[in-house]
Amino acid sequence: MDGRRAIYKEDRLRRNNRLSLMLNNRELRALGIYCSRYRVKNKSEFLRATIMKAIVKRFEEEHPTLWEETEPTLFNQNVTR
Repeated sequence: MDGRRAIYKEDRLRRNNRLSLMLNNRELRALGIYCSRYRVKNKSEFLRATIMKAIVKRFEEEHPTLWEETEPTLFNQNVTR
């Protein structure tokens, strides 16, 4: 039974969706320099991790709190007009 669970989990985590990213010459050169300087071997993995870190960080910064009610966030979209 553990073998089936592992296969199912692997299927759920398989990356089937493609995302294109356009960079100008300076951005591409900067990425290349960064990857060579810090020995990044897999640019796709590096970009995926960097993007997801930024997303998770933003979610954590904007999570609702019990005592503060500031501006609308991702979790609180009640906007009065």
